[in-house]
Amino acid sequence: MLASLVAASPAAAPAFAGDRLPAVAGGGTMRTGTTGVPRASPTPAPRGWQWPLQPRPAVLRPFDAPEQQWSAGHRGVDLAGGPGSAVRSPAAGTVVFVGVVVDRPVLAIAHADGLRTSVEPVTATVHRGDRVAAGQVVGQLAGGRSHCSPATCLHWGVRLGEDYVDPLSLILDRRPSILLPLSPSGGLP
Repeated sequence: MLASLVAASPAAAPAFAGDRLPAVAGGGTMRTGTTGVPRASPTPAPRGWQWPLQPRPAVLRPFDAPEQQWSAGHRGVDLAGGPGSAVRSPAAGTVVFVGVVVDRPVLAIAHADGLRTSVEPVTATVHRGDRVAAGQVVGQLAGGRSHCSPATCLHWGVRLGEDYVDPLSLILDRRPSILLPLSPSGGLP
């Protein structure tokens, strides 16, 4: 499904036909990822992905891909949420990690399409090896000191292989709007 995320070119992409197609469908542009692999952006969202917090949270800090793997950037998005908020799996998959990284509790889920989600700080209610459904509660947002202080936030990262991708591209259609000229009769051409 997402092989076209790294292999397709805008010229070879199929036209957007009202369906949420992965990768560069509909004219996304190509960008080099942190490992030098071409990556599509912006793109329509694939089916089956959803927000890990409900209702739709505010985005406190957007994705900012680094130019090089070692460069500064923000490899995910920070979503506003209160301590104890239910954290949901953004898509179906298998829990592959539950533990502490540095000083934060982290949960990672591998998805059938090759993507891997990580969320933090999350007190997990699932275990490594558990299969989870899209929207299933997998833990609670942990309180305490956060990189979003004084606010509490959920950091949501997504990787395809070694490259981080914008999680919002999986739930929102991030393609630019295109204005079409009106025909002489006042309607669309």
